Amino acid sequence: MGQPFLKPKPVFTYADYCAWPDDERWELIDGEAYAMAAPSRAHQTVVGELFVQISLFLRGKPCRPFIAPFDVRLPRGNEADEEVTTVVQPDISVICDPDKLDDRGCRGAPDWVIEVLSPNTAAKDQIQKLAAYEQAGVREVWLVHPTDRVVIVYTLNANRCYGKPAIHEARGTLTPGLFPDLLIEWGLVFPDATAQPSPPPTKDLA
Repeated sequence: MGQPFLKPKPVFTYADYCAWPDDERWELIDGEAYAMAAPSRAHQTVVGELFVQISLFLRGKPCRPFIAPFDVRLPRGNEADEEVTTVVQPDISVICDPDKLDDRGCRGAPDWVIEVLSPNTAAKDQIQKLAAYEQAGVREVWLVHPTDRVVIVYTLNANRCYGKPAIHEARGTLTPGLFPDLLIEWGLVFPDATAQPSPPPTKDLA
């Protein structure tokens, strides 16, 4: 007997995405649709405080921060928007190239992305979504674990890969590689965080 016929999974595009109801939130990664649940109050509090600090620092500078919901289209080449199969909504995106911005959001890789992990999105954010960021060329990605108070930082290297991330405690201050003068104050994000600067990371993820 031959192998059973398996119906191929549908490959969704940005054209499909735009036709879905406005009261539903979705992300597309390589044509697969992922439903997005409403974020919790605690999640929004962390995202909001991080956005405030970044926004104040970037005021008057060419780079611009955006907070979800904000569509980021990640084409693989020069395909038309309607054919793009990866559309994500990072919690915070920082874009320094104004040519990537339009009325639909951003087309192309942001320079810096921050994702605040939630139990229902943590696996996707750390696997499929992170791989999409690496493929697109996002220069720096922060994954913030609010329960463990840990920040995992991925930086694009000369081979356009992330390699081993740096792991920091979310206490004191932390500076993104892209903006050496910006100090993220974790004591404002997590009011019970220790007020001393974070030590250099002492371990990496394999």
